[in-house]
Amino acid sequence: MKLNRRVNGVAIETEKGNFFSRGFSIDLLFQQDDPGDWLRSRLSTFDKAGEYDGGVLPPLESQEVWAAGVTYRRSREARMEESANEADVYDRVYLAERPELFFKATPRRVVGHGGEVGIRSDSDWNVPEAELALAIGSGGRIFGYSIGNDMSSRSIEGENPLYLPQAKIYDGSCALGPGLLVTEEPLPSSTEISIRVGRRGAVAFEGKTRLSEMKRHASELASYLFRDNSFPNGCYLLTGTGIVPESAFTLSPGDEIAITIEPIGTLVNRVRARESR
Repeated sequence: MKLNRRVNGVAIETEKGNFFSRGFSIDLLFQQDDPGDWLRSRLSTFDKAGEYDGGVLPPLESQEVWAAGVTYRRSREARMEESANEADVYDRVYLAERPELFFKATPRRVVGHGGEVGIRSDSDWNVPEAELALAIGSGGRIFGYSIGNDMSSRSIEGENPLYLPQAKIYDGSCALGPGLLVTEEPLPSSTEISIRVGRRGAVAFEGKTRLSEMKRHASELASYLFRDNSFPNGCYLLTGTGIVPESAFTLSPGDEIAITIEPIGTLVNRVRARESR
């Protein structure tokens, strides 16, 4: 099943057809012991639907978004490259038992499919990070998947690893969507993640990776996140990126970022104009 949050309600695509609900609570979904079974049991109360009207919103309500870092070898190499003075920090976290986890966004800082992501006005080296997003219920169970864009300032983080919150957390720093794939089955390791950045009708950057390139399992990341940490309405966890542009690349206002993970879909966002300092 795929859940899409619209301006006027929630649309759900299933093998038995499409459904729509104007009063659906995403928070309530994340609170269930078995969100997938609960959602299936609710379908009979929804309206049958064809095409959906209204814009697309990120598939969350009050869920926080967290993120994992240095989970791919390519990410380790890029972090070490940008942080010459503290390169061993990233090497050690890649090899360590404990993963790097950090807070990414409150709901108001998250944009959905078709929305505008931001780049910092005080940074001249900004990149998108294409990531698989885990939907985790309040009990710590992974019950679904979405696509995340963990926007990042490489110049700020590269200056000092302790500047990570400023490099990662700001208005429009996270995109999530286009919807939520609800499934009990883990995505296969062969699942491909691809990204394409368009600029003035040309391709400015493109790349791809597979989940098999991840050093850590999704369940491991979720387990560490829920250690001594509670999420009454569940949360999303971005699982790190294996696609990092070369150092000469930086995002520009007007760029279009398209991230595809099948069978979830494609998340498309445009980079908004810089805010004045």
